[in-house]
Amino acid sequence: MIRNREQLRKPDRKMRRHPLRQIITLLIITPAMPVPLDRDLLFLLSDVGRLVRINADRRAREDGMTRAQWVILARLERMGGLSQKELADALEVEPITVGRLVDRLQGRGLVERRPDPFDRRIWRLHLTPDAAPILARIEAYRAELHARITAGLDRETVHQVVEALLNMKSELLSGDRVPDEAA
Repeated sequence: MIRNREQLRKPDRKMRRHPLRQIITLLIITPAMPVPLDRDLLFLLSDVGRLVRINADRRAREDGMTRAQWVILARLERMGGLSQKELADALEVEPITVGRLVDRLQGRGLVERRPDPFDRRIWRLHLTPDAAPILARIEAYRAELHARITAGLDRETVHQVVEALLNMKSELLSGDRVPDEAA
C-alpha cells in the first residue's frame, strides 16, 4: 500500500503491474483534496462496493456457501451451458479458480458438467434442479439489497445513478487508457 508520494516515485512490482492502482492511489492521497473523504467519489464507490460484498458474503454463508459460489450460480442461471473457461472469462478469474468452485457446487448437487457435443475435451456447466431454491434466495437477497440501497431515492435518481455508473465503467474500459489486465 502506498502511504506517501515518495513511494509513488518508486512503485513496487504490484503497482507496476496495475498502473490503475497507482493512479487511483495518487488521487486518493493527494493532500489538496477539496472534498472531504466521506464525500469523495472514489472513496464512496470503493466503500459501497466493499459493503455490498461484505453483506453478500454474510448472506451466502447462511447457505453454507461463498459469494463466489453464488456468483457462479447466478451467472449459470443467465448463461447456462458455459465451459469453465468461458465462465472464468466472464467472471474475470482464472479457470482453475472456477474449476475448484464448480467442484464444490457439483459436490453439493447444484451444478453438473455435461460433455460438449462437438469437443470431447470440453465440459459444459449446467444447473441442477437443486439449485433453484438457492437461486430464489439469491434473487430475494438481490431485491432486498436493491430496495435497501435505493431507499429514499426516486426512480429517476436511481436511473441517473445507473447511467452515471455505466458511463464511468465505459470510460474506464475505453481506448488505451486502461491496460488490458485491468479491464
